[in-house]
Amino acid sequence: MKILVLGSGAREHAILLALAAEGAGHELLAAPGNAGIARDAELVADLDPNDPVAVTEFAGTANIDLVIVGPEAPLIAGVADALRERGIPVFGPGKTAAQLEGSKAFAKRVMDEAGVPTGRAVRARNRAEVETALDELGAPHVVKADGLAAGKGVIVTDDREAALAHADTYLPSGPVLIEEFLAGPEVSLFFVSDGDTVRALSPAQDYKRAYDGDAGPNTGGMGAYSPLPWLADRFGSEAEFVAEVTRTVAEPVIRHLDGEGTPFIGLLYAGLILTDSGVKVIEFNARFGDPETQVVLARLTSPLSELLMAAASGRLESEPDPTFSSDAAVTVVLASEGYPEKPVTGRPLTGLDAAASVEGVHLAHAATAETVDGLVATGGRVLNVVARGTDFAEARDRAYRALADITLPGSHHRTDIAARVAG
Repeated sequence: MKILVLGSGAREHAILLALAAEGAGHELLAAPGNAGIARDAELVADLDPNDPVAVTEFAGTANIDLVIVGPEAPLIAGVADALRERGIPVFGPGKTAAQLEGSKAFAKRVMDEAGVPTGRAVRARNRAEVETALDELGAPHVVKADGLAAGKGVIVTDDREAALAHADTYLPSGPVLIEEFLAGPEVSLFFVSDGDTVRALSPAQDYKRAYDGDAGPNTGGMGAYSPLPWLADRFGSEAEFVAEVTRTVAEPVIRHLDGEGTPFIGLLYAGLILTDSGVKVIEFNARFGDPETQVVLARLTSPLSELLMAAASGRLESEPDPTFSSDAAVTVVLASEGYPEKPVTGRPLTGLDAAASVEGVHLAHAATAETVDGLVATGGRVLNVVARGTDFAEARDRAYRALADITLPGSHHRTDIAARVAG
């Protein structure tokens, strides 16, 4: 197949690497991509992935068989709608269905009407409503920007003044959500949907805080691991957990959106929390998560292209469940100095060949560019070191050995990714 992947981050690089690993001879293109992606796909650097007209015209002219939308912004811009109107298969929901991620209030409404377990939430439009909601729901306070915020629109704090300040930051752009605090371990679970049928992938756990021990500010994600062996302690097996969430979360949401005339075709990301009163949804995303994708796809053993094309073509019911290796996978994010508040960019990045030569390791680039002087970092999250092993101890050892070979002045990374499951 001739496949176009929209996006420029590590998630998109992971998708392209999984497609290349099939050995099916796919012709892979990426727009706009990055320096690492350029080694595995042809870059269409001048194509704006957020422009529905430009993407559709290019896909038609280039005879693209399948478009895979990586980040959320093109979905909210309606890129998938434009492609479908032209009859071009696209993996990614339309603009309205993508509001599951684009609007926290929309997602809460759908969950309430579909009977999906989640925490209480109050939509606050001004400072006074925020104060009332904070007092009503109590501490710890959870305040979320209603729209897209690149993974940084959420604060969880016991400090009422900090919660108010966070709300003040986002209120000029629209309402915020004040949510009930839910306690328990978090799980990320992906579902592929064709608007009617769903197929679950393997669960993962990510690390949102910037520093070890879950200290520091929220980020887009500093690392992840998969599978989650501790799920068996509560659910009997990972498979039983996946079956429960499919039945109580994914299928009701997909059915509800289909009933509203806005079928969800693409990747439904369920951010879950395992509370004392059961599994509840924290949030939905409308695309592959980052960095969880890097570990989930590293373990995928069935063809990703066939799964995504089946979803895009409305024939997922005839597609078998995806299969996964029993290996452990760990990814650690290397971040620029100052991330997430004010990342310093433009610094040289070296040692990548040595890192990639570590057994079981590959690199997924997030924000890199080639210059006349070599590779440089262009953003906050620069790259992912992804490692597989027969167990988590081996996978972690490989990931951190590879990371030690990489030099980026001022950079930082967490040293405790998957430590709890490494034994």
